[in-house]
Amino acid sequence: MAPRLNLPPVTRALLGALLFQSMLDAAIRYRQWTGDADIVIPYLTLVPQLSIIYPWTFVTTTLVETNVFTLAIAGFTIFFGGRYLERAWSSAELAKYLVIVSLVPNLLTFAVMVILFTLSRSESWTLTVIAGTVPVQIAFLVAFSQLLPAHTATFFRGVISLRVPRSPLIYIGIVSFLSFTPLLPGASAWLAVFGFLTSWTYLRFYKTVFPDLDSSQPASMRGDASETFAFAEFFPAPVKPFVAAVADQIFEVLVAMRLCTPFTQADLSAARGDSVLQRGTPGSARAEAERRRAIALKALDQRLHAASANTAGRSPAPVPSQPSGPSVQSQPPPSTQTATTSQPGPLLGETKFEPEHDDGPAKN
Repeated sequence: MAPRLNLPPVTRALLGALLFQSMLDAAIRYRQWTGDADIVIPYLTLVPQLSIIYPWTFVTTTLVETNVFTLAIAGFTIFFGGRYLERAWSSAELAKYLVIVSLVPNLLTFAVMVILFTLSRSESWTLTVIAGTVPVQIAFLVAFSQLLPAHTATFFRGVISLRVPRSPLIYIGIVSFLSFTPLLPGASAWLAVFGFLTSWTYLRFYKTVFPDLDSSQPASMRGDASETFAFAEFFPAPVKPFVAAVADQIFEVLVAMRLCTPFTQADLSAARGDSVLQRGTPGSARAEAERRRAIALKALDQRLHAASANTAGRSPAPVPSQPSGPSVQSQPPPSTQTATTSQPGPLLGETKFEPEHDDGPAKN
């Protein structure tokens, strides 16, 4: 009997919609294929000149892949990435995230195609098909960069090592190259860029954070002010200062336009872990509880070691020459209080906690 796949509901629905819409798109293309014309399906995929009367295509077009190769990659990405994020965040949070990273990049790419048509007067721009899971895939990479900022992925038995925050830019480069081939639509490069900017902006400034019930964290917190999730961290070290300077200027403009809210000192303290947890981390309440237990055990170990050393340094009490109590046979068994002189390490176990170091204020 085949094992049952334990998929969360949103991930399962995404896979079903991806498979259904991609097969429907392939069937329609097959029936309408003539060999001398490009086939567009404006009521299923987003075509700027034709899909304006089908507003649902701004969302549905994301789950349409036009060839088997990209369909296999999309299915693999949603199966593993969607399952991980849905269990880390919740089904509602993942659904909200997917709607945002699908709708906003499609709208921005639609606007770019219209602007290019206005400048060039070439209808090829407004007949460009905007479709595919590219914005969802790069949104997953950005989310992993937030959750696993220090993780390094190795390929080919360690021949290639890649830090997770570097993956979005590499993905944009690969998609930009493939957009000039028949594998991906021409608008895929724009979808990758806008998907990257949209997902980072949402996670950095707007995503609601789960409250930590074991601390005094406010009931409503948004965004992630941690240094490891700054925009410059996605770029190589030589260009980080330049990217950080440009990002700071753009952030000030967005604050002036009231599109973003600057982080407070409490947000920065939360990101450094001074009073609450780094926001957005899965299982944060459990991790904080384990951290506090480790600190408490370490302090208790140190106190017991100190008490043991003080007891060993004291001189023994003088023994009387004449026994005044009962004989040895009638004396009670020794008390268990001598356990204070035993070594506490084997009893309590080894504990080790290394807090994260503060590298400075958060960047935008």
